[in-house]
Amino acid sequence: MQIVKYVFQQHGDERGQLVALEEHKDIPFEIKRVYYMYDTGEGVSRGHHAHKSLEQILICIHGSCKILLDNGEEKKIVSLEKPYEGLYIKNNIWREMYDFSPDAVLMVLASDYYKEEDYIRNYEEFLKSNEMK
Repeated sequence: MQIVKYVFQQHGDERGQLVALEEHKDIPFEIKRVYYMYDTGEGVSRGHHAHKSLEQILICIHGSCKILLDNGEEKKIVSLEKPYEGLYIKNNIWREMYDFSPDAVLMVLASDYYKEEDYIRNYEEFLKSNEMK
């Protein structure tokens, strides 16, 4: 499984840093939805699902966290700790987010609006759907 991380261009001076993101330029898809997680309690794990068609970019804009990626054959753990770095997750990849620092803010850019029917929330179902491909 190939891990794809984007390093976004930073613009800064003595006043601080700025990162601007544009769809189809910095992000490989049209952005239809943006959401973020924060105040995640110690020991809490999030995600535990895959998407049938949705693509995402995860950016830990403050603090740090880890992402477990699973394609049904291999698993990889990716650390996110830089606000100018984004992790691309294509469809049919199981993801679990965990080990959030107390100050973590994890922002997600998604290629489509929320659609419950796009989620695979059962791990066994996820494995079966990947076997059929």
